[in-house]
Amino acid sequence: MTKLLITGLVVGLIAGLVGALCGVGGGIIMVPAFVFALGMAQKTAVATSLAVVVVSGLSGTLNNFTKSDLIDWRVVGVTAVGAAVASWYGADLMRSLTNAQLQKGFGVLLVVVGARMLLMKA
Repeated sequence: MTKLLITGLVVGLIAGLVGALCGVGGGIIMVPAFVFALGMAQKTAVATSLAVVVVSGLSGTLNNFTKSDLIDWRVVGVTAVGAAVASWYGADLMRSLTNAQLQKGFGVLLVVVGARMLLMKA
């Protein structure tokens, strides 16, 4: 229980900060941390990360809404519809994959997106 508490708090702090700074939701931090530090299966790590992202996303959104005018609500409205539909069906797809397939796919995504970000001009 102590390992879970400490690891969960540390991962949450890091994921929340990275998510707020980069707009990534923190999943890129949480999923690998849950798999490696807590020994979770990839599917459980993904599902758990999604649940945490709801809370951290609401917290960051509330802060940005109350303290600045940075949110483009038109984009939120349109994008949220597509994201909600894709997330519903994506959760079904995730459960149909093996943990190994999901882990490899996640790793490839991180490498490809990371390389692209490193190579693009600011």
